[in-house]
Amino acid sequence: MINEALKNYISTAILSQYDNFDKGHDRRHIDHVITESLTLAQAYDVDKNMVYTIAAYHDIGIPRGRKEHHIFSGEILAADHHLRQWFTEEQITTMCEAIEDHRASSKNPPRTIYGCIVAEADREISVETTLKRTLQFGLNNYPDESFEFHLQRAIKHLNDKYAEGGYLKLYLHSEANEHGLAELRTLIADKEKLTERLKILFENELNQRSF
Repeated sequence: MINEALKNYISTAILSQYDNFDKGHDRRHIDHVITESLTLAQAYDVDKNMVYTIAAYHDIGIPRGRKEHHIFSGEILAADHHLRQWFTEEQITTMCEAIEDHRASSKNPPRTIYGCIVAEADREISVETTLKRTLQFGLNNYPDESFEFHLQRAIKHLNDKYAEGGYLKLYLHSEANEHGLAELRTLIADKEKLTERLKILFENELNQRSF
C-alpha cells in the first residue's frame, strides 16, 4: 500500500504537471511507469513508497531540457522539502540516484535495484508505442520536414537504439519488454513493412495535429 498522504501530495503537486508535457512524457506515460514499477517491485524487497515516488518524479525535469532531464528530475525531487515528511535523507539520495540512472542512453547500469525498476518500467517497449514516440519526437522538433526525412530519421533511431547491438539495455528483463523488443526487432529487420507502418502512423499523427 502507498501512503495516502504521500499519494495525495504527489497526485496534486507533481502528476498534474505532466498534463502539459510532450506525448512521450505525458500523463499517460507516467501512469504507465508508475503502474509497471509497482508491478515489478513485487518481486523485490523494496520500499513501495520509494518506488512510487521515483516513478512519479522521473521525467518531471523535462521542461528544463530533454537531454539532461534525468539530472533535473533528480534535482527537483531532492529540493522538494515536502518529501521529508515521509523519507529520510538517505532514501532521498537513493531516489535521486534511481532517477538519474533511468535513461536508456546511459552507459552505466543503475546503481540500485530502484534504478533498475524505474529504468525497466520506463522502456515501455511495444511496436505501436515505440514507433509513435519516435515520430512524435521528430515532428515536434522538425515540423516542416517531409515524410522521407522523418522516415530516415526514425529508421536510424530505431536501429541505433533497439536493433541487435543497439544501446538500449534491459536490466530486469520483464516479460512485456522482452516480447516487445523481439517483435520490434523483427519489424526493424523488414524495411518494407517498417516503412509501411511508419507511413500510416505519420499520416495519422499529421491528421490529429491538423485539428
